[in-house]
Amino acid sequence: METLTATAKQFPCQKCGARLDFAPGTTALRCPYCGFENPIPQSNEEIRELDYQTQLTELAGTQETSETERVQCRNCAAETTLPPDVVSGTCPFCGSNLVATTQCRRLIKPRSLLPFGVTQRQAFDSFQKWIKGLWFAPGALKTYAQSEGKLTGVYVPFWTYDSRTVSFYTGQRGDDYWETERYTTTENGRTVSKTRQVRHTRWHSVSGTVWENFDDVLVAASDSLPGECLQKLEPWDLDRLVPFADDYLSGFRAESYRVSLPDGFAKAKEVMDAAIRSSVARDIGGDHQRIHSVRTQYDGVTFKHILLPVWLSAYRFKEKVYRFLVNARTGEVQGERPWSGWKIAGMVVTISLIILVLVLVFQD
Repeated sequence: METLTATAKQFPCQKCGARLDFAPGTTALRCPYCGFENPIPQSNEEIRELDYQTQLTELAGTQETSETERVQCRNCAAETTLPPDVVSGTCPFCGSNLVATTQCRRLIKPRSLLPFGVTQRQAFDSFQKWIKGLWFAPGALKTYAQSEGKLTGVYVPFWTYDSRTVSFYTGQRGDDYWETERYTTTENGRTVSKTRQVRHTRWHSVSGTVWENFDDVLVAASDSLPGECLQKLEPWDLDRLVPFADDYLSGFRAESYRVSLPDGFAKAKEVMDAAIRSSVARDIGGDHQRIHSVRTQYDGVTFKHILLPVWLSAYRFKEKVYRFLVNARTGEVQGERPWSGWKIAGMVVTISLIILVLVLVFQD
């Protein structure tokens, strides 16, 4: 059993001694002061799936003896790393102050990740463009968006699950048929008899079996960020995963997972269930389908624990936290937004005045 060490290794510059940081979009560490670059050794290690049941057995039998240095936000409970030699900072998820602590915690180590491909400057440009497109945004938000340093690079934990499924279902198939129906109506004061085609549905019970293969069902292992925003950051180029190396974390934060492996699989089952029910409906056929029961067996379940890169900003407005996320592979921006009550009220007053003026003009 391996433990994720939140205290990242230091990579000193061979020229000036400063800390090297991973340069997004490259495969090298770069000195922010003198520009020296140190290539990251590229591994040919295969990105392997791990057996789900074996991992659960190991988790149950492992003693909590590994010490992990991490920081936990007392406000939102998110757990992240801090840069080397830094003992305090700001939570990237809610903006609260953080103080480093050392605690024992058992963690599954990530085996692969997607490196940052979008630079902070590029993410900042996307962030500002998104802010400018928000109607009725508070002026304080646009002022806040001028500070590039407000964007923090964070590796967010995810699970992926593979599984073969066999599902046994019961339900009903509905087949439409048409019948000619006579009816009477009144035309020109006279009662007349007419015919029309009426659709009916004939139902009969069905049962059957469907098989599905699922690959890389993605589940966020973080509950620190709004789930809807995380989903909208998709798709991720999971075919470009690289073996985990501390080098990629240099200069960035990494969040520890808080959604456990089995809880993550429960969420993956929900995703699989939607696809399975679609297969069941196709298998039932006919014009309409009713699904009464589905019993699914999951075989050959495997998983990966991966880290995905996000540029993150947390903004407080009227005691509420709003988060802005940038997919650090594609530049896709998603976020929560506040509204300016004054701007909305001003718009309502302006429209009311325009309507009043138009009424007065046309009355004259």
